[in-house]
This record gives sequence, structure tokens and C-alpha cells, in this order.
Amino acid sequence: MKEKTTMKRLLYETILIVGGCAIFALGFDWCVAPNHFSIGGMTGIAQIINALFPLLPVGVLTIVLNIPLFALGWVFLGKRALLTSLIAMVLSSLMLDGFAALYDFPPMDPMLASVYGGVFLGISMGLLMLVNTTTGGTELGARLLKFPFPHLPIGKLCLIIDVAVVSLYAAVFHSLLNAMYGVIALYICSIVMDYIIYGSRTAQVAYIISDQYEAITAKLLEMDRGVTLLQGEGAFSRNQRKVILCAMKRSQIVPVKLMVRDIDPDAFVIVCKANEVLGEGFGEYTKDSL
Repeated sequence: MKEKTTMKRLLYETILIVGGCAIFALGFDWCVAPNHFSIGGMTGIAQIINALFPLLPVGVLTIVLNIPLFALGWVFLGKRALLTSLIAMVLSSLMLDGFAALYDFPPMDPMLASVYGGVFLGISMGLLMLVNTTTGGTELGARLLKFPFPHLPIGKLCLIIDVAVVSLYAAVFHSLLNAMYGVIALYICSIVMDYIIYGSRTAQVAYIISDQYEAITAKLLEMDRGVTLLQGEGAFSRNQRKVILCAMKRSQIVPVKLMVRDIDPDAFVIVCKANEVLGEGFGEYTKDSL
């Protein structure tokens, strides 16, 4: 049984790695390279070197430039994460050069290229990071920066690194317009990446203030929701009141609001978005969590 679970996990990770690498290479060759954008990271630096000294293709240069980062990753991320990232980096770089050799993608409308390029790259990076893997470059650097800056989401860390490289690209080629399109692509990429990585962990949190808190609490428990009762006090009336705190999936918030309205139409309800909820019934925190 354990071997079967291990094989399923291995198949799942392999599909995500191969699929993520293919989406990355396609997005770069289709949307980024023909429009001469820079997407930052080691691939962006490789673009700069390739344009100035076209001795090696971008994919091969990306592999060479990633060597120092992988040396650091060996120390901080562990052998397994580094091995899968090394495979993904080599695979995505070979696919990048392979797609470019098979088909000469024509330029498209710059805004469309920046939007769809950002979506493609965000999906690919998010899928890879779901299995603790990167294509090197920005993602690997962001994983390393996650140790001193654990409060920053991985997408924002990638965006900071990439914008610095795009700025260098603009300075070298005196191409401010292309750099601006590149920043749009990077911003969209960071949003899509964070949604894929953290989206499954988001939830809604409801604060419910009602004189009928006992009946509402009982109904929430019947709905298999965890409930915490907080002690509150009205600032004007000084009356002591119970405040119901309840975290739930996004799909459950509407039935909860309808239930509260049926029991107490005058109840005061505050619904907030929680970016991440950890614990029973939700996500689980691990030492390598993003």
C-alpha cells in the first residue's frame, strides 16, 4: 500500500514538473522572446548576454548561470528539492531551445504578449512550486530569500528579483517601453503564481455578533464548522456579548449567512478573507512551507 502511494506521488510530481516546464518554455518562446521582453531572473540575464555575445543559446546560458544558485540550494534546501529543481531547470531550458528550433514564433500585440506571457509563466512556476521544485533562477533565489523574509509570499519575492533584472535589461538596451511590458508580465506572473500556491489555503472568516449566539453556534456545529466564542463588550452600552469566530471554505459562506439571517435578521456579521488558514480541515504547516 505504501509503495502504491509512493508511485502515485511520484507520477503526480512528474506530471507537474514536465507540464510546468513545457508551459514555461511555450510561454517564453511564444510571448516573451518574439516581443523582446525580459522576464527577469537568470533567463533575463541570459537574454542580455545572448544579445551582446550570441555564442550560446538562451537555454544553455540559463543552465550555466544557475550553477552558483544551485550550489547554495544544496546547502539550504536539501538534496531532493535541489535534484528535482536541477531536472526541471535542464528540462525547461532544453524545451525552451527546442520549441524555438521547431517553430519561429512571430511577434504579437505587446499587451497581449505581456498578459498571456505572465499567465503562462505564473502557471508554470506555481505548478513546479507545488511539488517543491523550481526552474532555478528567480524561483530558486526566492526560495532562498524565504528564509530571511518568511513573511513575504513567494510571488512577491520573485517579483522583486525580476524587476531588478528587467531594470538592468532596460538600462543595457535603452528599451524602457519593452521593460514596462515586461513588468506587466511579471506582475501578472506573481499574482497567478501566488493564487496557484496559496489559493487552496484561502478561506473566509466570519465574526458574528448576536443575542442568539447559542442557536447560531449550534447550527454551525451541525454544519461541521469549528467555532470559537470570543468575549466582547459594547463600547457604548458596555454590555457583555459573545462574538462567534468561524473559519470556513469560500463555498460555505453563503449557507452560513442564510442560516444566521433565518435565526437572527438583526445579527451583525463581518466576513473577511483569510489568505491562509492552517489547522484541522484546512492547510498544514511544514518546515518547507512557502
